[in-house]
Amino acid sequence: MSLIVFGSVAADLVFTLPELPVPGHTVLAPGYQALPGGKGANQAVAAARDGAQVAFAGAVGADAMAEVALSGLREAGIDLSRLATVTAPTGCAAVCVDPAGRNQIAVGSGANRLASAAQVEAAALTPATTLLLQMEVPAEENAALIGRARAAGGRVVLNLAPAAPLPAAALRALSLLIANEHEAAWLASQLGCGTGAKALHRALGIDVAVTLGEAGAEFAGAAGAVRVPAFPVTPVDTTGAGDAWCGVFAAALDRGLPMAAAMRRASAAAAIACTRPGAAMPAAAETEALLLGA
Repeated sequence: MSLIVFGSVAADLVFTLPELPVPGHTVLAPGYQALPGGKGANQAVAAARDGAQVAFAGAVGADAMAEVALSGLREAGIDLSRLATVTAPTGCAAVCVDPAGRNQIAVGSGANRLASAAQVEAAALTPATTLLLQMEVPAEENAALIGRARAAGGRVVLNLAPAAPLPAAALRALSLLIANEHEAAWLASQLGCGTGAKALHRALGIDVAVTLGEAGAEFAGAAGAVRVPAFPVTPVDTTGAGDAWCGVFAAALDRGLPMAAAMRRASAAAAIACTRPGAAMPAAAETEALLLGA
């Protein structure tokens, strides 16, 4: 079994503020942190730290920001042989976080707009492959890779984040769709159905998981329905929680965990990520300790 992540990689500039700014408002922070980020890279790191063998395909620029952006992937021992260096600048995000852990994020896509499905060679896509994607790279490249991976018999998991259009054929070709409650509501408005996992499953004919923050997560698919609670924590920064959930969930499915166990493990990892600044992903031992103590 193997896990391939095709997606974005970026440098995150994180500003911890007394309050989130409103239009026309400047809020001073005592400093900032430059941290690795991007939904694709974050999810790849989360999966690797949970024990999966992960390969990452994406794009960075030939600039200083690339070193920041790639540092987390390198530290996690992720295979970067499918990484492209392109002429556009490395992606960068400005992340503002308030004392309650709420955030506002502005993203400059940069090199992520040049990520190509062709970076993942045909030989890497097999029935034993799990492919994990997000929506911070071109939708047409996602669609092309989804089609190739399903034709090869692999498991294809898409995190619909941030919510954006994807061809209907690509959506229906997924093995599993992950969305948070806001992304689920957006998709439901496009499909003309309810926002819950069951309604989306019926509308698309694929397995669907919806994460609900403090309310936990729900799943609906051919095997039935599952709901798991969230782990109660005091949040410091919720920036990486969704990525922790998706990465650990994909890693758990890749190694054969049942759906309920995979969701519970993902929820534990996401809870830990909320207690740390930036997109700091927990190690497998930390997640297991929380699961055992619950």
